[in-house]
Amino acid sequence: MIETILTLITARGGSKGVPRKNICPLAGKPLIAWTIEAARQSTLNSRIIVSTDDPEIADVSKEFGAEAPFLRPAEFATDSATSESVIEHTLSWLAQHDDFSPDLILLLQPTSPFRTSDDIDNAYKILQQENADALVSVTTNTRPVQWLRLINEEGFLADLGIGSRIDRRQDAELLYELNGGIYLIHTDVFLKERTLYPERTIPYVMPPERSLDIDNELDFLIADLVMRHNLHLGSAQKA
Repeated sequence: MIETILTLITARGGSKGVPRKNICPLAGKPLIAWTIEAARQSTLNSRIIVSTDDPEIADVSKEFGAEAPFLRPAEFATDSATSESVIEHTLSWLAQHDDFSPDLILLLQPTSPFRTSDDIDNAYKILQQENADALVSVTTNTRPVQWLRLINEEGFLADLGIGSRIDRRQDAELLYELNGGIYLIHTDVFLKERTLYPERTIPYVMPPERSLDIDNELDFLIADLVMRHNLHLGSAQKA
């Protein structure tokens, strides 16, 4: 049986770190356009829906080929609103208005513009091959956790007390951090557990250069420079 897939792109209008972040131009395109295009270029036969509370973001999303069939209610667009609550609202709306209930949910965040259509396809294939409930993209952690410090009440640096001392990075245990690029989960599992991280979650490892996550103005500047560099390299290779 062919799976029905919902590709959900979440993009509220009230970004704090970078105002209007989701439609700010990144290397000549609105930030959200890079994620919409990656989703459209993948081989997955899915409905690509943008959940936003902002009419302008909805219009831009439609311009680049995504659906924006509703505006997200204010209670799901606050700083404290979770991705899980946005997914639940979207599933409820689609079931009620479109009689659409997907087998699989693919959550993509616009703040990960370097995630490619190949990443999406490969992540889906891995989830299909493995006996798992969900998949989340990660990248290697570049700094040993033993190097982290906190500032105590006296104002001094204090060790976290995690593991033995590490002086060389190459001696540290290989750890992974979530990069926000891809979340895949079977809908029945999500509805039962109400989390994107059920116990049986497998990783999809992405390289650092495709794991840049935009949270503030500096992130945006770096991402713009890297994207323009990538586009220039691509044009030079085709010449």
